[in-house]
Amino acid sequence: MTTPEQKAERASQVVAPSQIAEFERDGYTIVRGLFSQEEVTRYREHYMELRAAGTYWGDFAGVDLTSADPLKRYPRMIHMHRWDDTTLKFLIDPRINECLTALLGAEPYAVQTMLYFKPPGARGQALHQDQAYLRVQPGTCAAAWLAVDRCDEENGCMQVVPGTSNLPLLCTEKADTTKSFTDVTVPLADGMTPVPVIMEAGDVLIFNGQLVHGSLPNTSVDRFRRSLIGHYIVAEAEKVGGFYHPVLKMDGTEVDFGLSEGGGPCGVWRDIDGSPGLEMILPDEPESVLHE
Repeated sequence: MTTPEQKAERASQVVAPSQIAEFERDGYTIVRGLFSQEEVTRYREHYMELRAAGTYWGDFAGVDLTSADPLKRYPRMIHMHRWDDTTLKFLIDPRINECLTALLGAEPYAVQTMLYFKPPGARGQALHQDQAYLRVQPGTCAAAWLAVDRCDEENGCMQVVPGTSNLPLLCTEKADTTKSFTDVTVPLADGMTPVPVIMEAGDVLIFNGQLVHGSLPNTSVDRFRRSLIGHYIVAEAEKVGGFYHPVLKMDGTEVDFGLSEGGGPCGVWRDIDGSPGLEMILPDEPESVLHE
């Protein structure tokens, strides 16, 4: 358990001891206004221009400007930092590094970037845990999720389940693909309820890799819900899934890292003496690499 004195030592100009306590208790915290309105406007324009310019590695869903599916017209982008300098600078931004170092206790490594456009009418993503995809060993991953637009329930903001960051990986089940662009989800025990994370453009949501989270469809008529995301792994980690190599230090240089194997046990909810408890089993199928 981190003491109040240790929390105060880890605090920075942008992360308060109360936010460190919130992150440790709930698995997430929001750093309000970490990026300026001028910065998020540049990001918005930059990625819209990139998306309009063509297709890229990672466009697994394909790009079809004539499709009735908004996610075919604006599929998410992935690993842009490998070929786009603007994205690389975001991934290793000193402000994000300062926040993560304060929250995690040590400087992390950087492994992934994603840009979700989420246009009007787009499906959301069913509840999931990022660590199920990254497979960090030992430890877990963390995300820095920048709101490029205002995010609320109408345009499909993030939903998180507070306190689930102390859970092991949960076994997946089939998701409702009329509402989610992914086809798996994780079930919740009784009493666990997702809560919406309302954010203004420029806010950054930082959350633990075990935290159960997802998002609902964008039901707005004309509002995008764009988000720029960096994924990181804790300093004590030694391995991560092959999809996330090469691993970067927060100065942008590469570092040698081990390769974690896929699979492993996951938890299913059982009734244990009248209360929900987890039983660890071996899953039947590996996870994909789609996550928010």
